[in-house]
Amino acid sequence: MKRIVAVLFLGAVSLSLVGCASDYIMSTKNGEMIVTQGKPEIDKDTGMTRYVDQQGYSRQIKTADVSQLIEKD
Repeated sequence: MKRIVAVLFLGAVSLSLVGCASDYIMSTKNGEMIVTQGKPEIDKDTGMTRYVDQQGYSRQIKTADVSQLIEKD
């Protein structure tokens, strides 16, 4: 019984930490503003920046097209 309670507790804590991830705003060189869920990941090998948009879809953009990345308050 204690094991089940411990697993449930750890699961709840894990889920609450996921909600703490900061959103970011990427501005592109053509003036577009992209709000991301969590910090975008830059892949230096491919020259692409991978991010998750507000609808939860995984997307990529050329890193050279990104002019600024700001953490949203």
